Amino acid sequence: MRKNTLMGSLAVVLLLALGGCGQSGSAPESAASETESGNAAAPARAPAPRPQPIVLAAGTAIEITVDQSVSSKTNNAGERFVASIAAPVVVNGKQVIPAGAAASGTITVAKSAGRFRGNAELALTLNSVTVDGKTYDLQTSTFSETTEGRGKRTAIGTGVGAAAGAVIGAIAGGGKGAAIGAGAGAGAGTAGAALTGDRDVTFPAETKISFELAQPVTIQAPLS
Repeated sequence: MRKNTLMGSLAVVLLLALGGCGQSGSAPESAASETESGNAAAPARAPAPRPQPIVLAAGTAIEITVDQSVSSKTNNAGERFVASIAAPVVVNGKQVIPAGAAASGTITVAKSAGRFRGNAELALTLNSVTVDGKTYDLQTSTFSETTEGRGKRTAIGTGVGAAAGAVIGAIAGGGKGAAIGAGAGAGAGTAGAALTGDRDVTFPAETKISFELAQPVTIQAPLS
């Protein structure tokens, strides 16, 4: 009888010991599970907010460099030309359009002295600029140059209205190869051109021309 009682006591002690080991083994697993759950619940870091867009007001000067030769003799109205920004456009100390940004425009008038009676004329307007991979449509003033009779030529930069245009200069007696360099609009930018044939107008590649915005344009400020 005593032997049976002793065996029963040993069995109870063994069961209690096994139960304690099971509980102690599960405790670290439970703690690890709680730690992993806490890490998963931690909020992700929010991305830095983008800078607010910047509005370029009407009248803002944009100076470009023509990347290709454009001529009243070889080009037609409606054709596009490619260019790049010659000088950065800055607003309140913040660069909005960097120098070298791609731009494009349209030839609005191309009258060759050989195809039309009267004066030769070449006129351009700027249509778009690309900043940080995004292209923005532009409405700008027109830059034009005409010849007045044989050997005379006048460059005119026309703004939003007729009063915004400014007579830049004229060359009397200039033949083939005569050149002109002058400011456009409010004096921002330089245009250089050469006569082709007797009276045609050409803006060679690398010519700098300044336009003015006719309408405001909103451009997303760069992150940096």
